[in-house]
Amino acid sequence: MKKHIYFAFLMAYLFPTILCGQSDTVLSMQNLKNLSLEELMNIQVFSVSRSAEKLTEAASAIQVITSEDIRRSGVTTLPEALRLAQNLQVAKVNASQWAISARGFNNVLASKLLVMIDGRVVYTPLYAGVFWDIQNVLLEDVDRIEVISGPGGALWGANAVNGVINVITKSAKKTQGLFVEAGAGTQKPWFGNLRYGGKIGKNFHYRIYGTGFQEGSTRLAKSPKPDSTDAKDKWSIGQAGFRIDWQASTKDALTIQSDFYDGFPNPDGGKNSAVVAMGGNALAKWVHTFSEKSDFTVHAYYDNAWRNFRNGFTENLKTYDLDVQFRFPLGKRQEIVWGGDLRLIDHKTTSLPFFYLDPERKQLHIYSTFLQDKITLLKEKLNLTLGCKFEHNVYTGMEYAPSARIAYILPKKSNTIWGSASRAVRTPSRIDKEFHILLFANFPIIAPGSFKSETVWAYELGWRSQLADNFSFSLSTFYNVYDNLRTAEPGPPPLGYPFSIGNGVEGTTDGVELSATYQPTSWWRLKGGYTFLEKKLKIKPDSKDLNKGTVESDDPANQFLIQSTFDFPKQIESGFVLRYIDILTNRYVPSYISLDIQIGWKITKWLQLSIVGQNLLDDHHPEFIPSSPSPREIDRSFYAKLTFRL
Repeated sequence: MKKHIYFAFLMAYLFPTILCGQSDTVLSMQNLKNLSLEELMNIQVFSVSRSAEKLTEAASAIQVITSEDIRRSGVTTLPEALRLAQNLQVAKVNASQWAISARGFNNVLASKLLVMIDGRVVYTPLYAGVFWDIQNVLLEDVDRIEVISGPGGALWGANAVNGVINVITKSAKKTQGLFVEAGAGTQKPWFGNLRYGGKIGKNFHYRIYGTGFQEGSTRLAKSPKPDSTDAKDKWSIGQAGFRIDWQASTKDALTIQSDFYDGFPNPDGGKNSAVVAMGGNALAKWVHTFSEKSDFTVHAYYDNAWRNFRNGFTENLKTYDLDVQFRFPLGKRQEIVWGGDLRLIDHKTTSLPFFYLDPERKQLHIYSTFLQDKITLLKEKLNLTLGCKFEHNVYTGMEYAPSARIAYILPKKSNTIWGSASRAVRTPSRIDKEFHILLFANFPIIAPGSFKSETVWAYELGWRSQLADNFSFSLSTFYNVYDNLRTAEPGPPPLGYPFSIGNGVEGTTDGVELSATYQPTSWWRLKGGYTFLEKKLKIKPDSKDLNKGTVESDDPANQFLIQSTFDFPKQIESGFVLRYIDILTNRYVPSYISLDIQIGWKITKWLQLSIVGQNLLDDHHPEFIPSSPSPREIDRSFYAKLTFRL
């Protein structure tokens, strides 16, 4: 039966292509809104220098996932959307968990990637990573996702070691009217989105939204019974919120937004094992513009996240953050960006008899300042950017993250050649410093050690160009030198207990990242990329790492992606995303090729029907095997949705 469905789906996809032939004279209404290749290259990005600059001139390995990329791919969640960035390693672990990283060191507990949503850092000090199950945004309202591979510590601080992800949502002014979306399918039993945007007067815009979904169960990789493969890890989440944008004057803009969520991720699988994850946030941003080259920004947020693991262990995380930034010219050839950040993290846990953090509650005070100087040389053809961030934390005191970037810009064909050298740190998490496990009373299995910050020195070279009106590409190479990577150290003989977390691994990574966009005709566009990663880690002479330097990550050496979109007559559009992921060697996962196909039909001016198939090339495959819970495989799936815009 599945083969017949699969065949029918492919025929539905290929039939419009045959019907359309080579004609490019008829475009869908949506295609008229697409950005040209030149406009894509000139997208303004913020995350590289904390000020707006053209993508083509950014001295960094940055890729942008546009709102159109997201819409045409058929993805329904933020982690799925991140698969569209060729410079990320993204793997689905089970129904609710993901392993996401940049330039290696991928894991469910990946700790070297800084993730922000509208400038709000989504981070848990429990393990210095991200709980991806609660990072839920209404994808229709995402303006773009800026993905930097490479350190960003000079501007963004700790954890921006291997990359930065910045999810930027649209202003309320750009989301006016009614949007309703509902769908269902084999692995997505239901999902729905509702948003309404309005205005009061000319300069006050708002939107309110609600979103939710249920994710179906994955498959047990090694089932004890052939007819019992359901991992029973299906789960659901709901979220609602609002955003207000007020242009108070020609020089002052204010944004206020908030989100609230309630979810039940269930990575272990089972009737009574679902985690309870609840929380909310509130964010305010004020921008005062002095001139085109000078502005002042105040950004503040509060985030409250509560998680009950259903085994007696709970986490309550409250984050208070205040960030200020001042940008101004210094003479005719320099742009200064400087600022500071104050952050208070109130982290409270409950203890189990043999599994706990000591102390249960801790307040983490983090304060930092940064300075960046962008110097224009050689008649605006050569830019040198120097910067450094100084950040103080309660565990290791003051840390520093310097950076130097240079870009040579040739206006013809939008050529930019760039290079950089930078340092970044991953500061300790609470598990690194305060984690205990007892086998029985007063007999520790794991006890705190003397963990200190992990460090990296990174060196990069890149070339970004628009070689023709319909072809652009970006090439980045890197060489990273790591020290003090996390290890599991045995205790003194004869027992070797307790274990402790140390810094006994060092090593290097190097690689190449290539991405390109090609538009053969006005109705057909191709985007794609290839990534090569080589990692060489070794145990230091004074370390006895029980994991022999392998626990840090499991990464594919090669991966590539192709995203293609088509616009056909009769208001029909389609597209596919093809990915190849190389083998993972530590916990062996075979290589696989994944194909997703989306077909959309604009029934009326306001209503569109879409049919999406995901993982179409095999019945099921694993993508990542963690140490816990049990290994899972991801099934082929289909869903249909109706979208109403008014």
